[in-house]
Amino acid sequence: MTEQGGAALVVQPLVQLRRRLTAWYAATFGLILLLLGSGLYAAIHAQFARQLSDSLAAASHELVNAARIRERESKGARGDVVDAVDEIHIPDRALYLLDSAGVPVTPTSATDWIRAAARQAAATGVHSDEQDLERDHTLSLHAERFRLASGQLLVAVAVADNVELGDRYAALIAAFGAAALAAVVLVLGGGYFLVRKSTAPVERSIAYTRRFMADAAHELRTPIAVLRTRADVALQAERTPSEYAAALRGMGHEAARLGRVVDDLLTLARADAGERPVARARFFLDDVVLDAAVSVRTLAHATGVTLAVDEFEETPIVGDALLVRELVVILLDNAVKFTASGGTVRVRVQPEPQPTLTVEDSGCGIPAHQLPHVLERFYRGDPARSRVGGAGLGLSIAQWIASAHGARLRIVSEPGQGVRVTVAFLNAQLPEHAPT
Repeated sequence: MTEQGGAALVVQPLVQLRRRLTAWYAATFGLILLLLGSGLYAAIHAQFARQLSDSLAAASHELVNAARIRERESKGARGDVVDAVDEIHIPDRALYLLDSAGVPVTPTSATDWIRAAARQAAATGVHSDEQDLERDHTLSLHAERFRLASGQLLVAVAVADNVELGDRYAALIAAFGAAALAAVVLVLGGGYFLVRKSTAPVERSIAYTRRFMADAAHELRTPIAVLRTRADVALQAERTPSEYAAALRGMGHEAARLGRVVDDLLTLARADAGERPVARARFFLDDVVLDAAVSVRTLAHATGVTLAVDEFEETPIVGDALLVRELVVILLDNAVKFTASGGTVRVRVQPEPQPTLTVEDSGCGIPAHQLPHVLERFYRGDPARSRVGGAGLGLSIAQWIASAHGARLRIVSEPGQGVRVTVAFLNAQLPEHAPT
């Protein structure tokens, strides 16, 4: 499978995931808006209905007051009372004055529904009712019983068409609908943006894992193929003991290489999973570096490289001495491998301004375009890397060890002028009062 094909297999599920998450965001937000809108509609409906009821009650009460005032002014003449009632005008409200039997006083005619409401109010004191009309119209009514000074029992009725209420509802629904639509559009855009941001690390992780697995398979396949070939060749014909020994030595060499790759992969896997604990104890960085230099000096001598150890000062730090030693061995081993015979590798430790390890070599150097990638797993950009062996995992492990100790690993190089690696232990200094 090509790299482009593998990337397509990775991207397609992520695109579907982004669409689904965006749809879920929009659906969830839409449901929230629906519930919120329903609650607001119910609350505002109740508020509007209460306002309408209060306005009808106020209108009928005004009618009662006007009738009583006019009666006092006219000394009880019924006609004057009626005239006074006719003078009251309340916008969008129809006013009626009826007797206790439901007979209209003013105006002179009323519907059966209004007359029945008047009789009910005459019996109970107050009565409210609604009547549905055609074309989605509803009439609301409020009737109130009262008695004039003359002792006559009358009923004041106020009626309103709920079209006013409907207009308010329509305006409210239109405004809320427009706001909800705009909100959903914004949620779709913002949700997709957030989904892309949240899935970007997953996409990088999947792509990195696929590349890592492909590189690991490639690195493991070579020694396995060599082992299989050597075994097949050794078994094809009878051979002398020395030939069998040579074949076994070759197989042992490839098995050792395979074991190193597996060990490095296991180390990185445990590091990624957080299963490799990092000890926190006081030790001297200069002692660890000297011990690692002794181990690597044999390899340097065999390849004709001089390993120069500068004079050290005591440099106490806190961390995992075994892991730091492995870090130093990796850096020294790399420096020796990529330094030609007759070259020099120098290592030094400085306690100030912070504990710092420096490894310099006089090798071929690293091109500038490859420097950003040298810490990647299995990266071997220079053809020389293939000649010296290794799987390209050493610097990745070194970077993890440095990070685990709060250290900063920096690589500086120019082609033909060697490589300088510095490891500054910024967060591994030992407090002055710490016990030894």
